[in-house]
Amino acid sequence: MKLNFTLILLAILTGPVVAQEVVPIYSGPIPGAKPTPSTYQELAVSGNDGVIRVSKVSVPTVTVYLPEKGKATGTAVLICPGGGYGILAINHEGDQVAKEFNKIGVAAFVLKYRLPDDQIMKDKSIGPLQDAQQAMYLLQKNAKQWNINPDKIGVMGFSAGGHLASTLSVRYNTLKIADQTAKIRPAFSILIYPVISLSAYPHLGTSTNLLGKAASEEQKAYFSNEKHIDAQTPTAFLVHAADDSGVAAQNSMLYAQRLVEHKVPVELHVYQNGGHGFGLNNKSTADQWFERLRNWMQMNKLL
Repeated sequence: MKLNFTLILLAILTGPVVAQEVVPIYSGPIPGAKPTPSTYQELAVSGNDGVIRVSKVSVPTVTVYLPEKGKATGTAVLICPGGGYGILAINHEGDQVAKEFNKIGVAAFVLKYRLPDDQIMKDKSIGPLQDAQQAMYLLQKNAKQWNINPDKIGVMGFSAGGHLASTLSVRYNTLKIADQTAKIRPAFSILIYPVISLSAYPHLGTSTNLLGKAASEEQKAYFSNEKHIDAQTPTAFLVHAADDSGVAAQNSMLYAQRLVEHKVPVELHVYQNGGHGFGLNNKSTADQWFERLRNWMQMNKLL
């Protein structure tokens, strides 16, 4: 009762766009997980830049943002914040983006996924993908409760979260979750300055955190998502900055190129400037990529 009252009060104080609930994505033990050490405590650090960085996640959740009923389109998006698989920029590339989606009638679910760690995972390389798959399964299972169309649930990711989102987009048939009959193919993908390739244009931090320093070429190839695109890969919208010195813009270009080769609809925006990690606001330009995204979603009958 106290929790419900708190949520109602929060809604009154902050207006109609709020996180209605935080939902654990697993209802029981997590497959492939090790017992969490007592010293392994989730940490959230607020930086001088206003970004909240979360680490040591052992209980993955989705934070639910639902639009006003009169605005709801039935479309939903699972958002994967980035952070090199070392932290999650949970507000900058999660909560703030979810609120923008609510304004255009899209339900948003911010995924707080487990970061690769041998302390809590038997195979750290599949932990984040397992959580993304389980979250999509949860959204499909509860679509009616959240007033969303199960055929219009997409995935979005920033930086390493973009790697996770694109991995889900090409690995939806390689199930790492308990229910091996689950249908979890995203209807669309939104990839913002994503890491795509761990072979051609790798981001060292992302690759090392996911696979370790001694990763084989076979492991890198498995997680180089441009190599696994086919005609059934979801349509995608991508954004990158040409001067991104963190994650090379060729990652997005390569993903888009492979989609075009397989005749999958794709839209790619490469800004002249912006660097890496700009979130919703690329300060180098008056153009707003979220407005371009809204137009794309309208064109694809998602709004």
